[in-house]
Amino acid sequence: MTETVPKPTTHVGQSLPRREDEALLTGRGTWTDDIAPLGTVHLALVRSPVAHARITAVDTTAAREHAGVVAVLTGADVAGDFAIGIPCGWPVTEDILVPDHFPLAREEVNHVGDAVAVVVATDAAAARDAAELVVVDYDELPAVVDVEAALAPDAPLVHEEFGTNHCYTWPLAVGDVDAALAQADVVVEGRYLQQRVMASPMEPRAVVVTPDAVGGGFTIHTSTQVPHFVRDLLALMTGISDTKIRVVAPDVGGGFGAKLNVYAEEALALVLARRLRRPVKWTETRSEHHIATTHGRGQVQYMTVGATRDGKILGMKVRLVADMGAYLQLLTPGIAVFGAFTYCGLYDFGAYDFSCQGVFTNLTPTDAYRGAGRSEAAYAHERVLDDLARALEMDPAELRLRNLHPPFDEPRTVPSGVQYDSGDYEKAMRRALELVDYDDLRAEQARRRADGDPVELGIGIGNFTESGGLSPSKVAAGVRLQSGGWEAATVRMTTAGRAEVVTGTSPHGQGHETAWAQITADSLGIDPADVEVFHSDTMIAPFGRDTYGSRSLAVGGSAVYGAAEKVVDKARKIAAHLLEASEDDLQFVGGTFSVAGTSGPSITIQEVAGAASLAADLPEGMEPNLTADHHFDPPNFTWPFGTHIAVVEVDTETGRTTVRRFVAVDDCGRIVNPQIVDGQLHGGIAQGISQALYEHATFDEAGQPTAATLADYAVPAASDLPGFELDQTVTLSPTNPLGAKGIGESGAIGSSPAVVNAAIDALAARGVTHLDMPLTPQQVWRAVADAARVTS
Repeated sequence: MTETVPKPTTHVGQSLPRREDEALLTGRGTWTDDIAPLGTVHLALVRSPVAHARITAVDTTAAREHAGVVAVLTGADVAGDFAIGIPCGWPVTEDILVPDHFPLAREEVNHVGDAVAVVVATDAAAARDAAELVVVDYDELPAVVDVEAALAPDAPLVHEEFGTNHCYTWPLAVGDVDAALAQADVVVEGRYLQQRVMASPMEPRAVVVTPDAVGGGFTIHTSTQVPHFVRDLLALMTGISDTKIRVVAPDVGGGFGAKLNVYAEEALALVLARRLRRPVKWTETRSEHHIATTHGRGQVQYMTVGATRDGKILGMKVRLVADMGAYLQLLTPGIAVFGAFTYCGLYDFGAYDFSCQGVFTNLTPTDAYRGAGRSEAAYAHERVLDDLARALEMDPAELRLRNLHPPFDEPRTVPSGVQYDSGDYEKAMRRALELVDYDDLRAEQARRRADGDPVELGIGIGNFTESGGLSPSKVAAGVRLQSGGWEAATVRMTTAGRAEVVTGTSPHGQGHETAWAQITADSLGIDPADVEVFHSDTMIAPFGRDTYGSRSLAVGGSAVYGAAEKVVDKARKIAAHLLEASEDDLQFVGGTFSVAGTSGPSITIQEVAGAASLAADLPEGMEPNLTADHHFDPPNFTWPFGTHIAVVEVDTETGRTTVRRFVAVDDCGRIVNPQIVDGQLHGGIAQGISQALYEHATFDEAGQPTAATLADYAVPAASDLPGFELDQTVTLSPTNPLGAKGIGESGAIGSSPAVVNAAIDALAARGVTHLDMPLTPQQVWRAVADAARVTS
């Protein structure tokens, strides 16, 4: 166990204004698309218009002759530029099938948007125009679109060389679930769909690669969550030394998991900059985002839960069919597996059995999306608990309260076999029920039904936990994730007594510059305004594992804290030497060292920094300057948790579902900046509600996208969302020195099941007990009409 910070804090816990915001709000941010070095050429990709076909010929003649075109290249042309294809970083089983995935398809295309050729031109418009002149002959093949139909013996094959569309099976079993279900008084089964969704960040992907004038290196500006991964994996793909690749993520306008990847366009820009020895740039169009950037979710979930007559859960069985899409991107196979440990949720029972099948389809690859794996798990376990409550004729809140783990502040083994770090689930849930006026809402619901109100009221609960703080390196290796989970930081004090922080995390809206300054300022006893934070540049921060998986504060912030404490320890030694006192007798309060219990001389840490720089009077053998590095590798995940409650009104005459109220009580451990926590929750809840009601990446039977633009793919406006009523409980995590757990994904995890459960709760009395996301008015209206015909 790691002890949490024992000393009082001054800045941690305060809502300091985000220092990042002024530049962004006044239009002074720097985005990748703003970067255009002298002599830049632009890329446009020729993408497949069909989901599955052999490439029989590519005619680039007309494109090469177009004004401004510098080069037109096919998959065969660039084959020698790559040592390997785009790598999969999470091969979850030894026998997993991993197809070749090259930046340009060579012999076969496997989804609409699969790139076939690249055009290089002196301006972006010329590149796009010339790309339309490339003529590709396709021998179209049958496409497989439905993930369950893909497993049929006679299904078309995405990759014929495998002889199957089955990618892997990953099992986990704890206890005898069949025996538990046999003992149950009530067994409930459910089938739930996690539709494909798109990240849709305000800033699409973009990359600019600039060859260095001397030295043979390259600077890559790219809109990414993971600059260190981009550097490391592009080095593997191209054979360029990682010491010759500098990756910079400038301001990044949203990621949501879709920018947690290394993409074909980044690799192509690098090898073409190497070929042409001039800057190369590509910026994604919104339409390309819909077909060439990874999608999220895409699962069919089969849940079985058994319980006693009084509502005590005995066992749970989970069977997933997970859509990989056509290729395995960086984390594609592991996303569904990552949720395996949280399908048991906040609930204490004896037997658990999980199995996931990964399946290839002729669709855009899936990968991380906010709450990856954990959102899907929470949705399924909260949906099946409401189904169980209906079968038991029990209030859904009461059922949950009967099965919560008791409070614990040391790691506790849960049904999936892992150890949650700490929690007081009943406290958070009862607070949410209190805030939403649960009993009053139930009374209102009954009155409105008795009055025959066509607008039904529903209340839905979304309890959840997630595995944050991704991830302990040994655990990562145990599940075959090809990356350590440590994080790195450097803290140094300048001669003038200010502080510089270098972090390996890479923010894209999370407020690291503000929060890291608060942590450092409290440790050093200085003003946060005197702390400068550097990030997202592999030259400045050569070591880092970047930002995703609710890990930044718990892992990256802990690394910053550790480095700052090392600086204080060194300063203490120097201060003791200068004050001619024992280190053990010194106290450090408010940035000043003094001898405890005396009114004698004192020295500030700024004065110590100056003395350390002059180096004229240091303890024997001590190096000059106050600077320290720290790497933090967490001993366990963190486990944020919470209760989200949605109150909805469903108009049975139109099918429209309106969220009237949304209450969320979250526990993310120690809170560094409450305003940032609220902001992260606002964004996450908006995404979760949007998945529940609006978003769906749809395809026809041939694999053609039917939501290929924002005219067809619905994302909500602010007017579509309610105000959010937020509160927190605080249960410190024992796994890191800050006691932090993480908050970046929580909003997206608890909100979808709360909204869908609320809508079904509204309609259950009319015979509607199942709906799949998104709850479009048409779907809801049809379900109400169908139920009315059955009961009439």
